[in-house]
Amino acid sequence: MNSSAPKTLRLRLRPTAESIVRSGHPWVFADSIKEQNRDGAADEFAIIFDRNDKFLAIGFYDPDSPIRVRVLHVGKPIQIDATFWKGRFEAALAKRAALFDAETTGYRCIHGENDGFPGLVLDRYGVTFVLKIYTAAWFSRIHDLLPLINGERVVLRLSRTLKGLDGKTLVGTLPAGPVLFLENGARFEADVLRGQKTGFFLDQRENRKTVGTLSAGRDVLNAFSFSGGFSVYAARGGARSVSDLDISAHALASAKRNFSHNQLTTIHETIQADTFEFLGRKPDRRFGLIVLDPPSLAKRASEKPGALRAYRKLAQSALPWLDRNGILVAASCSAHVTPEEFFSTILEATRPAGLKEFGRTKNPSDHPATFPEAHYLKCIYLR
Repeated sequence: MNSSAPKTLRLRLRPTAESIVRSGHPWVFADSIKEQNRDGAADEFAIIFDRNDKFLAIGFYDPDSPIRVRVLHVGKPIQIDATFWKGRFEAALAKRAALFDAETTGYRCIHGENDGFPGLVLDRYGVTFVLKIYTAAWFSRIHDLLPLINGERVVLRLSRTLKGLDGKTLVGTLPAGPVLFLENGARFEADVLRGQKTGFFLDQRENRKTVGTLSAGRDVLNAFSFSGGFSVYAARGGARSVSDLDISAHALASAKRNFSHNQLTTIHETIQADTFEFLGRKPDRRFGLIVLDPPSLAKRASEKPGALRAYRKLAQSALPWLDRNGILVAASCSAHVTPEEFFSTILEATRPAGLKEFGRTKNPSDHPATFPEAHYLKCIYLR
């Protein structure tokens, strides 16, 4: 026996945290740990014992994150090995088996903690898969997952907090540029090597489809447009004109290409400007439908008050640009802002103008939410 081998990393939690983990929450924060037998490394498991010194849970330990343990399993002791990951991988794919047909080849296959893979997502873009990790614990375990992914290409993306080669191709050849995929029959490109998230915002698929059904005969403004996903659907849905508004020239160029990929002839304008600044101007025209889909405005809990003020300002600033029978679609992807907080903020901001809600949505089916913080996406429709 090797006496120099480190002892199993053992933790005990404060009573409230123990109850939270027992109920199924997948995160243990640093200040929730009551005691541990030694310092831990980012590539090892932590075993959590309850107040009676019985096994409670096992998870990834991360000394560099405020989420100190990402829980993998709660209950009786279990072996975490290739067979374990294979079972979870197959279960995640089975959940999505009936969701998509050949008209949609872009979707999320694994949604982190919600599919039993804490700190990891796997997105499909046609024959290309993007594996994005948010904890260093996955570096030594990727080899267990690669044989399970049935694609011509697998690209590794890293969270900003991790050091390594972001955009490394693990399987197949390096793509020459953005890869193409289908979404409800529409053709889009995804910059899987350097694009935001894993290359495209797959989570807005259902809202894009809804906007398409509301756009016929309308002039549409897509604010924070990124690569023009909402705009393509609007044009396909019969919009009279579509304007993409984004501060990034790179994103607007992608939006133009997405229109070209779909051979759309609808009038398409791109406006490179800061959305807050643009909407703060005196309107020189009106739109029949405005989409407000900003990036996360609260990356930390301390930023939530400012985010709520920003959402209110956006909605109020959009109103003068909206025509008399116009529709406003407002979305948030800030996990620290609850759906209730976001919806009430938008309703309060638009009530003086007489707008009435006629729909709201949350996470789509391939982005399941199994704990409170996972309910990050919310969207409200008003006319």
